[in-house]
Amino acid sequence: MDDRITNYFFDNLSSEEKLSLLRELEVNETLKSEFIKFQNTYALLNLSQQIEDRDLGKKKFSEFLKQRQQHDTHQRMMRWLSYAAVVVLLMALGVTTSLLFDRENHSEMAYNTLFTPAGQRAQLVLQDGTEVWLNAKSKLTYPSEFKGKERRVVVEGEAFFRVAKDSKRPFIVTTKEVDLKVLGTQFNLYSYPETDYVQTSLLEGSVYVSMKDSPNKGVYLKPNQQVTVKGGTMKVEPIAEKDHFLWIDGIYAFEHEPLISILKKLELYYDVKIIVEDPSIFNDTYTGKFRQRDSLDDVFRILQQIREFKISKNTERNIITLSK
Repeated sequence: MDDRITNYFFDNLSSEEKLSLLRELEVNETLKSEFIKFQNTYALLNLSQQIEDRDLGKKKFSEFLKQRQQHDTHQRMMRWLSYAAVVVLLMALGVTTSLLFDRENHSEMAYNTLFTPAGQRAQLVLQDGTEVWLNAKSKLTYPSEFKGKERRVVVEGEAFFRVAKDSKRPFIVTTKEVDLKVLGTQFNLYSYPETDYVQTSLLEGSVYVSMKDSPNKGVYLKPNQQVTVKGGTMKVEPIAEKDHFLWIDGIYAFEHEPLISILKKLELYYDVKIIVEDPSIFNDTYTGKFRQRDSLDDVFRILQQIREFKISKNTERNIITLSK
């Protein structure tokens, strides 16, 4: 096994070395396979709870590797994965290599940060059984184990939650502007730092949404309602397009959506800058679906079926320009 993989998870690499490894994983299938196996084992042993004693963690992992060599690898791993009550990382597209999985210590509690790069998404099962889907260019900060009277996580970007019920400990999601408080529910949260609004859409259960600086002034959402927070104000309305939440299955959908809104999302999802030279293009609305694995060129071909426009690219500056 490449020593960089173990050093990555034990936080012995510099930022530059981590980035170099992650880039190499994208083109090296053998290295990627080793990385995934180590990541699964790392989650299995829940080494994040042993941050204070890294030598103990390394020793435990070494012992596990010796045991694995003496038994059939596949059967043993399946048996462990079936019964171990741990946090397991899954990539919906089978691509785990670009996740940045960092660990921090806050008030004697171990925290993890999961980041999904542009063009990817992730699914995570938290220690309490809560399921989280994380969209492209999003970040989730969560404890290795929920302790105390609440279950709190922090989100940047877009995430879909299926919260495990616990009447004694509310589940709280913190964003740049609002806090969400739930006991057991399903909802979608859109909160990219690059946008000027935060939107919470409730599919099942109940959720209380409040401004971070005014926790006693908020709104309770009912199923099929969403609240948009912009400029310090809250607007509650019915969910207009449920197909939007198909992104957790790798499908982006839009219905009668203005092109300017679609382009802003594409910038986030694909990490590019899109310039429109002719503002009249913004007057068009579009309805359609595309898969997350589709390239940006594929998406533009779909949009061009409704209205023709020209595309020019500046690969060095990562800029795409649209014109008539």
